[in-house]
Amino acid sequence: MALNLRSLQKAVRRGLRMLQTGQSAAPAPDRYRRPLAGTGGITGGSAGAGYPGDYLGRATVRYAPQPDGDPDPGEVVWAWVPYEEDHSRGKDRPVLLVGRNGPYLLALMMTSRDRIPAGTASDGYVDLGAGGWDKQGRASEVRLDRVLQLRPESIRREGAVLDGTRFEKVAAGLRRRHGWS
Repeated sequence: MALNLRSLQKAVRRGLRMLQTGQSAAPAPDRYRRPLAGTGGITGGSAGAGYPGDYLGRATVRYAPQPDGDPDPGEVVWAWVPYEEDHSRGKDRPVLLVGRNGPYLLALMMTSRDRIPAGTASDGYVDLGAGGWDKQGRASEVRLDRVLQLRPESIRREGAVLDGTRFEKVAAGLRRRHGWS
């Protein structure tokens, strides 16, 4: 197995963050993680803190991907996402990071299901096309009506950096739908 320097660097940074915040260094559960009992639906490094709830305010859309191994706005990453109807349950899925709210990253869920017909506009989804976050090369859409708040240490893995042009389409959708700046 080849050693990936970026993965090693990311693991070291995550470990240092966990030491600084006093979090458990327990290994992350399987790919299809279930929430730990009594954690409010948050698993892994942020277990015990509870999901803070979906973000309902206004924010500034920010495009700032950095090749440093830390999750940044403009990147597609994989994270455990609580179900809308029951925050104690959820699943691992790709999300697009779009900004920050204090200690939280603001994220939008992505789907490979075609929710809007090609060539049409939607107030709920933005068509992104295919990208490096999907190994099968499927086209993706990002959902605008639910903004997640995620702790940086809950990010499971990186998928890809979304190019600025496609990110601006998402930003325009957030400005239109939620009044973000």
